[in-house]
Amino acid sequence: MFQKVMATFGQGGATVDARILDRHVRPGGTLHGEVLLAGGQVDQEVESLAVTLLARVERESANGAAPEVVDLPFQNVQLAGRELVRSGAQIKVPFEVQMPWETPVTTVFGKYLTGMAVGLQTNLNLSRTVVDPQDVDAIPIEPVPAQHRLLDAMSRLGFQFREANLVKERVDGADQQLPFFQEIDFAPSPAFAKAFNEVAVTFLARPRDVQVILDVDKRVRVAKGGGLGSRGQSMLGMFVVEYAALGRTNWEQQIEGWLREVAKPRGIFD
Repeated sequence: MFQKVMATFGQGGATVDARILDRHVRPGGTLHGEVLLAGGQVDQEVESLAVTLLARVERESANGAAPEVVDLPFQNVQLAGRELVRSGAQIKVPFEVQMPWETPVTTVFGKYLTGMAVGLQTNLNLSRTVVDPQDVDAIPIEPVPAQHRLLDAMSRLGFQFREANLVKERVDGADQQLPFFQEIDFAPSPAFAKAFNEVAVTFLARPRDVQVILDVDKRVRVAKGGGLGSRGQSMLGMFVVEYAALGRTNWEQQIEGWLREVAKPRGIFD
């Protein structure tokens, strides 16, 4: 009886451990793995077993304070329904998770991007328990070739990666499926250091193309209240890259040309 009581509080009960079998996955691809379900000291009834994609995102606070950080689920796969797990049993449950095309990138050539937290959460729901076992594993998500080409173009232009983050908002004018988007922030190259504070790149991928948003934080030369400007002015540029036509454009030249247009002063407050 004592073992049964302790199992209801998570001690001596069934446990889960997920293993991701792929070295990496890409947006739009399939993540393969397996869940190892180990029975505890007593038989227990499982209500459900599932894996969920989680993203750590920032969202604006209602009172205007600093943004909140929340873990937001954006894909869920049920692996098992109600069944009995015997004491001491060892069960292996394979799984596949279809990654949404807008899944954020977390690694480039295997190196994790600072600020990214996207993981796979395994949830085991047990009957008559107070604490349900969970397991969270980071997912290495590499860019699709078009995303990689544009990140490479930014690097070749002299922009230095700073950090990445996820924002719980929508991009105006974009075809966006998920309730959040990724910003990959770059420090300006020497050629643009006097004009820009930062350039952020956002990818909204789709099966045949990717929408690319460049958000430039442009230095304000003169503040409207007088004196030198201390804040930046956000300017957006948006274009679509078709996968089939990726190699037909000099992306360094294309991006640099647009940034030079943005850098030009347009008035006393710009």
